[in-house]
Amino acid sequence: MPDTRRRGAVVAALMLAMALAALDATIVSTAVPQIVGDLGGFSVFSWLFSGYLLAVTVTLPVYGKLSDTFGRKPVLIAGAAVFLAGSLLCAVAWNMGALIAFRILQGLGGGALQGTVQTLAADLYPLKDRPKIQSKLSTVWAVSAVAGPGVGGVLAAYADWRWIFLVNLPIGALALWLVVRHLHEPERESTGRPRIDWAGALAVFACGGVLLTALVQGGVAWPWLSGPSIALFGTGLALAGVVVVIERRAAEPIIPGWVWRRRTIAAVNLALGALGLLMVAPSVFLPTYAQSVLGLAPVAAGFVLSVWTLSWPVSAALSQHVYGRIGFRNTAMLGIGIAALLLFAFPFLPYPGSAWQPALLMLLLGAALGLFQLPLIVGVQSTVGWAERGTTTASVLFCRQTGQTVGASVFGAVANGVLASRLGGAGDLDSVTRGLGAGAVPETTRRAIADAVHAVYVGAGCAAAVAFLVLLFLAPSRFPVLQD
Repeated sequence: MPDTRRRGAVVAALMLAMALAALDATIVSTAVPQIVGDLGGFSVFSWLFSGYLLAVTVTLPVYGKLSDTFGRKPVLIAGAAVFLAGSLLCAVAWNMGALIAFRILQGLGGGALQGTVQTLAADLYPLKDRPKIQSKLSTVWAVSAVAGPGVGGVLAAYADWRWIFLVNLPIGALALWLVVRHLHEPERESTGRPRIDWAGALAVFACGGVLLTALVQGGVAWPWLSGPSIALFGTGLALAGVVVVIERRAAEPIIPGWVWRRRTIAAVNLALGALGLLMVAPSVFLPTYAQSVLGLAPVAAGFVLSVWTLSWPVSAALSQHVYGRIGFRNTAMLGIGIAALLLFAFPFLPYPGSAWQPALLMLLLGAALGLFQLPLIVGVQSTVGWAERGTTTASVLFCRQTGQTVGASVFGAVANGVLASRLGGAGDLDSVTRGLGAGAVPETTRRAIADAVHAVYVGAGCAAAVAFLVLLFLAPSRFPVLQD
């Protein structure tokens, strides 16, 4: 098979693998009533999402290092196999505890899918062609993220919720077959038996798991200043110290120090961590705003959010014409600067306003973030060689995922705090929006929700401003790009 056809088959496999990872982050959400009705466990069902997210996030650095050590192909195959095994087990789960455990197993494979797919995209294409594959992957992620809840709802309503996990099997099997058949990595010089930092991998997994659990469950399962929160954060910080000690002594550390010593990588990590933080504002709070303040039905509210998935991939694909002229850093600064202005503009929308107003802001925000994210990912991958690209890509994705987790906790606390101050402590955002669905809450509560979401958008604008400043003062004006 000619190289172009073989590469096309591998790209198809990468897009299928990306669709699996993206769909599974959202597809379960609309089937929760059916799952709880069948298995019970309503008090812990949130771990269907939290457990998956935690497993994906904490395994990213581990898979990144393993792909640099053993190659992308074996890591991708192993990760896909674990993911599919978790999907099959989810489909036969007999209670909520088993389903949560199998979702975590899915996440352990999902971390390999996300990180290795992004790394292979850079391996397959030279610098001038990387925006094409990255925009394809962005499109797959965007479409999957939007379609996931709808697909999950249809399967739960007209088939059975277990099909949500069974549909992964043929898609994943096709992706695996394409990878095994058509992905041929070049032979590398042997440098002796690879030394794997298993102690570092275990410490990173434990530290990340504890700290992310504290962030995900704090203010939800228990108060922020309660014993469980303090214990988890204390344990997480102690484990962070253990990680530093182990990684400094390891011959081949899972998280090598150069990831933070190199200005370009450190700046991109921090900037994309801020991106994860600010993305929480629209993705989590805009649907609530659209339904509660604008009075839209759930489908229409979802459309207001989904319009940014139209402009984001298009802007990302066109960004090469911009960074080809002004450089990676300046293009990203242009994108995040526009994004900051749009986020700060949200509180100035008229009350209650029309749906087209936030929809227009989201369309522009997607274009701005496409101009911001893709140049940073392509740029930072182009500053390292093959042997460091997996670790670099994983560190970037890890920071973005961690930013989203932090953002969900911080902005949730901000929204509930504003709501409580406006209503004299009468409930949190979740309980109030449930009341709005029943039509039982007065106009004052709608205004309180609008104020809460406005505060979240101001916080997101501040995160965008921080990303702008990080790029301005920390990132080099020209990325030290290596020759392909």
